[in-house]
Amino acid sequence: MGITNEFAKRPASEGYIQVKVAVLPETATVFKARCAAAGVSMRSELIGFMIGGTPPKPATRPLTTRRNRREVVKSIVKQLEKIIAAEADYAAAIPENLKNSVVYDTAEETVSALEAALEILNEAYQ
Repeated sequence: MGITNEFAKRPASEGYIQVKVAVLPETATVFKARCAAAGVSMRSELIGFMIGGTPPKPATRPLTTRRNRREVVKSIVKQLEKIIAAEADYAAAIPENLKNSVVYDTAEETVSALEAALEILNEAYQ
């Protein structure tokens, strides 16, 4: 977040066009919170999006339906797969003299635990 551009800093004398957007209250709340957490204004984010910057991340849907939960689980599964791959790469890069150490055991246990979690999620949300 946080796009800076010369268009966002024009003087008021050049005139502005007001753009109104109607969104669900939870969408507005999430957007406000993300902007506040990133330390940027909502206005600058919207302007950045309008001129071709990176759009803000979409608000998550309420988890009141299985379909919405399944969509969230899909994104979690993708992230877990990336973490598992990174942890496996880390374990593979541990020097031979540390293969029987706590560092190596922890890396292996982490991969096993994440794979088990991934399996449970895949079974529950096929």
